[in-house]
Amino acid sequence: MELECYPMTRRPPDMVPARQSRDWMDAFISRHPYRCLPMTMANSTGWEILCPFGFTAEWNGGPQQSDITITPDRPQPELDHFVTSHFSRGVLTLHPQYLFRTPPGWGMMCSGSPNHIKDGIQPLVGLIETDWLPFPFTMNWLFTRPGRVKFAKGEPFCFISLVEHKKMEAFQPVIRTLESNPVIKGQFDAWNRERTSFNNRLASGDPDAAKEAWQRFYFKGEIPDKLGTAPATHSNKRRMKNPRVG
Repeated sequence: MELECYPMTRRPPDMVPARQSRDWMDAFISRHPYRCLPMTMANSTGWEILCPFGFTAEWNGGPQQSDITITPDRPQPELDHFVTSHFSRGVLTLHPQYLFRTPPGWGMMCSGSPNHIKDGIQPLVGLIETDWLPFPFTMNWLFTRPGRVKFAKGEPFCFISLVEHKKMEAFQPVIRTLESNPVIKGQFDAWNRERTSFNNRLASGDPDAAKEAWQRFYFKGEIPDKLGTAPATHSNKRRMKNPRVG
């Protein structure tokens, strides 16, 4: 399968496989947040589009396009081709500068990089039908309050991932009691017993629990009982492909 990427300019922003690391996660003792596999997998399931240069955007709180001021770190003759105040009311618009084409039935989720935190501004999320769309889309950020934000050169300003969005309409949410599924109930009870025991041992200073530090059932794809194991499709690391010239 191919994600076709058509540059709209001679030198479009770099697009790279999404990276797992986050500065705020690195700052924790023992880099504790990386133990959360769902979060690290979200961080790395897609591609990042990177700022080609650094700039500062400042919003004074007003409703007009002119109420956002954009200042590049260095003079940029094509500044307006990349970042603008287009929609007014504190919306900052950036241009990925690619036209994307996906296989039939697949769309593109466009957002900020998961768990990449920026104070004072929020990435907006779009779902684009890139299996037919013949023009590019924009990436928009909304100021959450008047103030100034900085985007560094090489910082991801857009995160793209793919989804067979039409198939989601076929799903019917059904609420059932856990007791109605004895297998899942048994697996949950086994996990709950292990979790409670481990936390109690950790709180009491048990040296073996302290050495283990955290339980890895989900990370390793293990179920703590004899009723089943995780499927072979379990992943604890994402390996997205680098763009190539076709």
